[in-house]
Amino acid sequence: MASNTKYYDNLTVSSSPHLVTSLDTTKTMLYVVAALCPAAIMSIVYFGIPAVVIIAVCMASCAFFEWAYEKILNKPVTVRDGSALVTGLILALNLPANLTHLSEIGYPIFMPILICIIGSFVAIVIVKQLFGGMGRNFANPAIVGRITLFLSFTAWMSLWPLTNFQKAGVDAVTGATPLGYLADGSLEGAPSLLNMFTGNIGGAMGETCAIAILIGAIILIALKIISPIIPVCFVCTVFLFALIYYAVTGGGPEGQSALYMACFHVCAGGVMFGAVFCATDYVTSPIMPMGKVMFGIGCGLVTMIIRLFCSYPEGVSFAILFMNIATPLLDSFAEDKFYGISKRKKEAAAAEAKKA
Repeated sequence: MASNTKYYDNLTVSSSPHLVTSLDTTKTMLYVVAALCPAAIMSIVYFGIPAVVIIAVCMASCAFFEWAYEKILNKPVTVRDGSALVTGLILALNLPANLTHLSEIGYPIFMPILICIIGSFVAIVIVKQLFGGMGRNFANPAIVGRITLFLSFTAWMSLWPLTNFQKAGVDAVTGATPLGYLADGSLEGAPSLLNMFTGNIGGAMGETCAIAILIGAIILIALKIISPIIPVCFVCTVFLFALIYYAVTGGGPEGQSALYMACFHVCAGGVMFGAVFCATDYVTSPIMPMGKVMFGIGCGLVTMIIRLFCSYPEGVSFAILFMNIATPLLDSFAEDKFYGISKRKKEAAAAEAKKA
């Protein structure tokens, strides 16, 4: 009997992701953290101590909530796998570094820390743990945490600090993002494409420096942690949609060319960060290659529809959440096409009809 029990224990199947590789979850998460480090370092360079505090609070609170939830419910503690730390770091890099200026809009001094903790609670407890923990969440926890904070604390989430380099010789401490300028109907005073590529602009801490994000993408793709399909399809869809739209409508504000506006939309906002670090989440993105293609294209389309035709200037987080919800449908469709399930069903039905 003991031998049978041991045999059946070996047949226990864990939740996704299922990786046929020498990597385990802990190593994978460590590599993701390493890939996020360039963006995190540049956020500290541009925004200083507030960025350090937000990163530390988000990572620590995510780890604490995962540990506390599993301890209270007497579940196996999984905080050592590093997934909570990754969620905390991604959430932090999706937030503005506005720790020192909230008093200007009426918030008490402790509010920034509390806001970060609330976002971490939503990401870990509500989105991840209540749905069963690692591998069972229906959406990217950090994305839902960011959306929750945006809807709950809109004033803070829409107040973007100037970088340390932008502050030189300027009295203001906050300013508009590139997409904020576009939403106002003019790009006069907006940062150049070079500044947008290097990160010397206002915005969420980790999404401003495209170079740092590209370095992270190269690390993840080289280590085969992520497939390039989703990021490439996402970014290319945004580029092509913007190129076609502005070519048809006669260009952007101040006579900017369609090509310039296409590059602008790729570098502005969270397109590159979301495409590399959020849309590629193992659990909430499709498994099949065709599904990944549709997922990336869908993220790009929804992002641009929100940016161009809705009142909110940014749409990356909402686009990824929308496509996370559609992932099971995309995988089902891709599997159907790949394995020819519908074709075989039709052939079987036709054969049955002939017999009848």
